[in-house]
Amino acid sequence: MHLFRLDASIRTTGSVSRALADTAERAWLAEHPGATVTRRDLGAHPLPSDAWTSLARAAVDPAAPAPADEARDLVDRLAEELLGADAFIFAVPLYNWNLPAQVKAWIDLVVLHPRLGVGGDQPLRGKPAVLALSRGGGYGPGAPKEGWDHVTPYLRRLLGEVFGLDLHVAEAELTLADVTPAMAPLRGLAAESLKKGHEQAAAHGVRVAELIRA
Repeated sequence: MHLFRLDASIRTTGSVSRALADTAERAWLAEHPGATVTRRDLGAHPLPSDAWTSLARAAVDPAAPAPADEARDLVDRLAEELLGADAFIFAVPLYNWNLPAQVKAWIDLVVLHPRLGVGGDQPLRGKPAVLALSRGGGYGPGAPKEGWDHVTPYLRRLLGEVFGLDLHVAEAELTLADVTPAMAPLRGLAAESLKKGHEQAAAHGVRVAELIRA
């Protein structure tokens, strides 16, 4: 068995998205001891910001300079990490109400691969995945920032529809309550959300392992 895990938080200590992913990974590995885990840490090692620009420009402008071989090789390498996996964990925080820039760079490069972009043959279709999400504020129905979460619907569309993954979401919000004095009244709700997120992550980790065996 082969698990692919992607992390995006710029925090290596105290990251809620990483912690949720850890819970899902432990649950998955308990069902598949000795399995291979491939890791891509975009928070610690962002992708080069000019790789997509050079590749995309060359695709639409015949007069543009040819992109470096390193950029083409990077697309192939990123695609191979996905194509070689049986299951997936994606750990993504909400930054400024949207995707972290490093995740968008990864997505833009991955979908340049002819098999993984729109119109590809969806080689990942049906494979199980856990999406571990963290949000510093509250974005549920009735919240002042309801509708400001632009990460969750986008990733559901990309991972679930473009890639065709069987997606299971574990999420925690109000994660900034403990360090933000103005959010002190929300700390109880934050603790409940975090507890539920870890319960979801553990259950999804087991479920993803079961789906592979099935």
